[in-house]
Amino acid sequence: MNHKPTIEDLNDPSEYELFATVEQDKIKEFVLQQVMSDKKIIPVYMVYQTLLFLTGIFFFTRAIILAYRGNFIYLLITVGSVLFSLTLLVAIHELLHGLALKLTGAPKVKFGGIFKKFVFFAEADHFILGKKSFLFVAFTPFVIVQCLTIYGIVHWFNVPFLYFFLIVMVIHSFFCSGDVALMTIFFRFPGRETYTYDNAAEKKSYYFIKKM
Repeated sequence: MNHKPTIEDLNDPSEYELFATVEQDKIKEFVLQQVMSDKKIIPVYMVYQTLLFLTGIFFFTRAIILAYRGNFIYLLITVGSVLFSLTLLVAIHELLHGLALKLTGAPKVKFGGIFKKFVFFAEADHFILGKKSFLFVAFTPFVIVQCLTIYGIVHWFNVPFLYFFLIVMVIHSFFCSGDVALMTIFFRFPGRETYTYDNAAEKKSYYFIKKM
C-alpha cells in the first residue's frame, strides 16, 4: 500500500515534481488543456457526450414541434429542466463533491464559485488526494445523478416527465466534463504516484508526480 505523503513531502523536490499549478479563475483554461492533450479517455467521453447531446436536441426539437401543435406540456417541462439544471443541479453537483470529500476523510469542506465564469467548486484546504480518492470525489456526482436520471427515464418513460430527466442527464454530462478532464492527469504517468491538494488562501490547486 502506498504511503500517503504530507504537504512537506510533496514540496520536497528530491521526492516529487510539481506538474501543474492551477489558479481558480484559470481552471477552464487548464481543463481545456487536458482535453486537448488526452488521447485515450477524453475521446471516449466525447463520443458519449455527443450521443447524449444529439438525443437532447432531438427531444428539445420535438417539444417545440408539439408546442407549435398546441401541446405545451413537453416544452414547459423541457424549459423547466434547463432552469433546474442551471441552478439547483449546480448546487447538488457541488454538494455531492463535498460529501465525497468528507467520506475520503477531509476535515472541512468549503464551497465557492466564480459566477461570471460559471465556475463552482468544493474544496478541502490542504487535503491531499491521490488517484483513488480523486476518482471517487470526481465521479460521485456523475454516478449518482446519472443513475437517478436513468431511473426517472425508465420509470416515467410513457409520460411527459420523461423529458425532464432526459434533459437533466444531457446537461449534467456537460457539467462533468471538467471532472473527467482533471481525472486524466492521474493516468498520464503510468507507474508514478500522482497527488493534488488545494490551497484556499492562494486560490490554487497543485498537482504533483513522484519522481522516478
